[in-house]
Amino acid sequence: MKLFTWYVSVISVCLVVLTGMAQASELTLYSGRGEAFVKPIIEQFQRDTGIKVNVRYGDTAQLAVLIQEEGQRSPADLFWGQDAGAMGALANAGILATLPQDVYVGLPDIYTSATGQWVATSGRARVVAYSTTRVKQEELPQSVFDLTRPEYRGRVAIPPTNGSFQAFVTAMRVLHGDARTLEWLEGLKANQPKIFRNNTTSVAGIADGEADFALVNNYYLPRFTATDKDYPVAQTFFADGDVGNLVNVAGIAVLKTSKQQNAAVQLVRFLLSPAAQQYFTTVANEYAVTPNVISNPDLTDTKVVLQAAPKINLDQLADLEGTLNLLRRAGHL
Repeated sequence: MKLFTWYVSVISVCLVVLTGMAQASELTLYSGRGEAFVKPIIEQFQRDTGIKVNVRYGDTAQLAVLIQEEGQRSPADLFWGQDAGAMGALANAGILATLPQDVYVGLPDIYTSATGQWVATSGRARVVAYSTTRVKQEELPQSVFDLTRPEYRGRVAIPPTNGSFQAFVTAMRVLHGDARTLEWLEGLKANQPKIFRNNTTSVAGIADGEADFALVNNYYLPRFTATDKDYPVAQTFFADGDVGNLVNVAGIAVLKTSKQQNAAVQLVRFLLSPAAQQYFTTVANEYAVTPNVISNPDLTDTKVVLQAAPKINLDQLADLEGTLNLLRRAGHL
């Protein structure tokens, strides 16, 4: 009888261990980044580690809301968001686990979270794109606030419904306050901007002669110049520190409710590895957050980007609703 009891105990322990191993070999990732971009890097992670990753794709903001609604019941182990605002919102809600401190070693402050609960996987800079045939160098604005001046009337393209534009407006609120931001939005509206659906159409609008300037992310123009080196659009930064040079990020986080914390952190580390970072900068024209990555010739040097970027706590970009209210008040939505 004692021998039987011993066998049962051994079998029970083995089952617990095997169950733990099975659980550790599978993760669920909620991704606000697109499937075409995410799938190759996740497949590489699976090959390297043997850990299966089930990915649920969707809009970053909607997935962040879903995770909050699911609460303790959420099947997600990780959240990979398209912008810092969503990451900050989840951190503020107390939903994210604290990452190991060594994850942040060697990263510029602009790519880290003050909460210690998420980390940037790549960065993208806001720039002003302009026509190389209709804009003289002396016409280039030194600040995003310059765009309300008479000389830019009817010449500036903006995509008010676009998430990256709204994140930039949120950053302006953080750095300059709601009153100054509303004043700028109203001045921009009065200056009759050209309205586009997104960054891609804004850049194309310049080439097509519909606008002379556009407020966009850095990686859209290279998509056009990759097939047409003579594409009649260039881009530049405003003066150093201007909010128009915001560097926003995609970020990764582990949920507190995940039962696979160690495996989830493995994925976080993988996305910060040289191979993954090289993929982000080479394929997506985004900025690597770690050193020792071969520079993308289509991107401005990282040191220049960090010098141009405003100093801001990315966790504070979470108040999207306040930004939408200002955009409505100014007549942009």
